Amino acid sequence: MALTEKVMWKIYAGVLGALTTLIAQKLVTKTWEAATGDPAPDINDPETPVASAIIWAAASGLGVGISQLVMNRYVQRRWMANFARVGPSRLRTKLDF
Repeated sequence: MALTEKVMWKIYAGVLGALTTLIAQKLVTKTWEAATGDPAPDINDPETPVASAIIWAAASGLGVGISQLVMNRYVQRRWMANFARVGPSRLRTKLDF
């Protein structure tokens, strides 16, 4: 596999991953505001109720995690359509250690 192909893969997956995460976070925030009528809680603020902070953290994590899953699958499909093989490296998610 050529070095340029690996670089192209990292740029392609990185840009789409960053955009997907930003859009997902904005979407989760807007959904929270629509559902509760309140702005998203600041989980670092000691005045924020623990239940709200936990629900916000779970909703935010779930939203971003699902968007990353969808983005990873999309990037792999597009790469396979263009190059007829799997991408040069495995995409990572926030859950990978």
